[in-house]
Amino acid sequence: MALQVGIVGLPNVGKSTLFQALTKNKVDTSNYPFATIDPNVGVVPVPDARLEALAKVALSKEIIPATVEFVDIAGLVKGASQGEGLGNKFLTNIRDTDAIVEVVRQFEDPNVIHVNGKVDPADDVDTINLELIYADLAVVEKRHETAARAAKAGLSREQQYALDTLAKLKAALGQGTPARDVVLTDDEKAAVRDLNLLTSKPILYVLNVSESQITLPPTINLKGDVVPLCVKIESELAELTPEDAATFMKDLGMKESGLDRLIKAAYETLGLITFFTAGPKETRAWTTKKDTKAPQAAGVIHTDFEKGFIRAEIINWKQYVDDNGDVKAKELGHVRLEGKDYVVQDGDVVHFHFQ
Repeated sequence: MALQVGIVGLPNVGKSTLFQALTKNKVDTSNYPFATIDPNVGVVPVPDARLEALAKVALSKEIIPATVEFVDIAGLVKGASQGEGLGNKFLTNIRDTDAIVEVVRQFEDPNVIHVNGKVDPADDVDTINLELIYADLAVVEKRHETAARAAKAGLSREQQYALDTLAKLKAALGQGTPARDVVLTDDEKAAVRDLNLLTSKPILYVLNVSESQITLPPTINLKGDVVPLCVKIESELAELTPEDAATFMKDLGMKESGLDRLIKAAYETLGLITFFTAGPKETRAWTTKKDTKAPQAAGVIHTDFEKGFIRAEIINWKQYVDDNGDVKAKELGHVRLEGKDYVVQDGDVVHFHFQ
């Protein structure tokens, strides 16, 4: 499964610079609002040291990491849901993503314009989140109106679920509550899933700090996961060789780059894990949801694998490396045969059998 994350925030908070550092793509990062007119899209490999260790043992010709697709969306401003700034066009772009990364500015720089005239992270978060709520409210109200008209002709069980759920969401959004905080049953969720509400998506905050703040804990409390990083430093790191970048991070007291932390946090926020396939042709990382059973994990590779699933050979990646491959691992009894009820674990090396 390909993970897609939308990067949002007010103008001039560092969104496009963050995107550039992530993807090493050159995009317009001009110091004025709306420098990003069309959404920039970049595919980023997920950092995972386990891949090289596995490939070395398997004598793989190729290493294929898991990927995250980042979408950089034009800066939003107060009133975007009513068409202010570049308006709803860019809110629509966010609807296709799996999660939202909201970049919040904490750094002070008189040379970088703040659209609201002051640096106030909490206020910025409120502005963006309210715009997302207003955009969702407009969508829900329109669908509720349509469903209410249909009710006059009689409703099926599914249509009644939809009408009741829309009413519940309409009330919550109208009070400023994001859809993710509304408790819904599985049937209710299914009834409105096609709306793809912005505020139902998991959200991760990037706190763009100054260089002097990178090793300090966040100074803002937000309802959600927060990854503090200095976008300026991340941009500089992206231009260096891996060796020079490692030296630079050590000098700054950083154990890993902020971008690596961001990607890992995105996985955690979405409840994702990585399993592997390894052989002479390639060692490859695959992404699936936590608590995924073996047949469904096989389906990530190919739908035919899920349909014809028989069993799976499983070994933890570390054991695979320690045993110098699956041949020795089988001799030592470290490879398990698992059936349809096995829940794939993060770090499993898997060989699927199917008919």
